Amino acid sequence: MDSFDLIAAARDLVEAGSYGRPREANLRRAVSTAYYAMFHCLAASCADALIGGQGSQRRYAAWRQTYRALQHGTAKARCQRQRELQQYPREIQAFAALFVSMQQERHWADYDPAASFSKSPVIKRIAQAEAIIADFLKAPLPDRRAFAAYVLLEFRADEPQTRIR
Repeated sequence: MDSFDLIAAARDLVEAGSYGRPREANLRRAVSTAYYAMFHCLAASCADALIGGQGSQRRYAAWRQTYRALQHGTAKARCQRQRELQQYPREIQAFAALFVSMQQERHWADYDPAASFSKSPVIKRIAQAEAIIADFLKAPLPDRRAFAAYVLLEFRADEPQTRIR
């Protein structure tokens, strides 16, 4: 799933049939879709960084397994740990910060019947997600690989978590 296609779909939702204020349902779906653009970007980045291309059937199975291993809650929890994130470049830190807030907004959009969204802020969030995704994908591969391990793999309870300095 291409993240930039999801960004385009989010924009389409905001603009669909809008002669003034878009439907609330479209704004909610646009917020949710922008978050999923970030989620799928991270899932693909994890698979690409850890497995690489999809040259063989065996490699594709491993790539897909890695892609599908990303968990929303675990990724959010890791992206909230500011101290651990300091070891990563700015592009990854910015991605992590927006990932957390976009996931919260996605929850409001999908599950809170009292939540309300306006066109202009939703358009700004979509643009912000698009820019952050583009920057994240420019981060050095070794840093994205380390981030992939950080968001995907569990920490052992008997091993102290260390920080790279």
